[in-house]
Amino acid sequence: MDTKNLTVAEIAERIIGGERLQISDDVNILLDAELSEVQRGAGAIQKNFCGNHIDLCTIINGKSGRCGENCKYCAQSACHKTGVDEYNFLPREKIFGAALDYEKAGVNRFSVVTSGRALSGADFEKALDAYKFMRGKLKIEFCASHGILTAEQLKSLREAGVTGYHHNIETSRRFFPQICTSHTYEDRINTIRLAQAAGLKVCSGGIIGMGESWQDRLDMAFALAELKIKSIPINILNPVKGTALENLQPLEPNEILRTVAIFRFINPTANIRLAAGRKFLPDKGASAFLYGASASITGDMLTTTGTTIKGDFEILNKLGLTNK
Repeated sequence: MDTKNLTVAEIAERIIGGERLQISDDVNILLDAELSEVQRGAGAIQKNFCGNHIDLCTIINGKSGRCGENCKYCAQSACHKTGVDEYNFLPREKIFGAALDYEKAGVNRFSVVTSGRALSGADFEKALDAYKFMRGKLKIEFCASHGILTAEQLKSLREAGVTGYHHNIETSRRFFPQICTSHTYEDRINTIRLAQAAGLKVCSGGIIGMGESWQDRLDMAFALAELKIKSIPINILNPVKGTALENLQPLEPNEILRTVAIFRFINPTANIRLAAGRKFLPDKGASAFLYGASASITGDMLTTTGTTIKGDFEILNKLGLTNK
């Protein structure tokens, strides 16, 4: 799209008309314009492609702590001393009970998240058993987040009843080595492509506020567009004591809101999903739901969303939005 001499509103109109921003386009206007102007454009795009629907998902920490990777942000890395709970893969009955509760609460999808580079061996078999046990008993959609898996493992998840796979790229290709060196950005991209090849819908996004630049955020958004990701969680770093990023200052609300809106411009048809760090927004993300975010992690399992399912439904009702 030739953005030269276009206003933010005109760019939004062209996106609604079928054009798409490319990584080679000059999008500085989205960084320089008044936040309210960028939000109005994002809101128009969201309304056109997502309507009044807000997708709600929730997660359970199926295996916690003792992760051998060195991601600087992560409280579960064995490289850090954070006092996080440590336990092996949960019994399937506990996972089923949580999924049943969330289904009754009206959540759209449920994901089991596990620590570690990759779930393998007996733990992976326990995960498959849990998904097979829940399949047919529940209507809620099942997602999984088990690290860097093989094509065979991803196929097994699909056959067990899992329909979505969560695997963040976390940040830009350029900035990734500043955050993690025990695996590569390309490892993550490869896993995403294998999951897509296995027939799984991929949820992938990242974390903002780790010291990255605006260009890194733009590059991440464009990389997700190139991968055709339809669910993009945006996490806001909550600096955890004991991690390598413990001394970073949390982002200001307006910077978070601008990021959400810009991601909508670059990924107009995707579910831009509020994730960890919603507590840094004064209205718990209510304004973001009108100007870019069409989805959210809800509840307070693993991620520090600072919200509850009941509270999120109250927000949606007040805004005239629905998850149906």
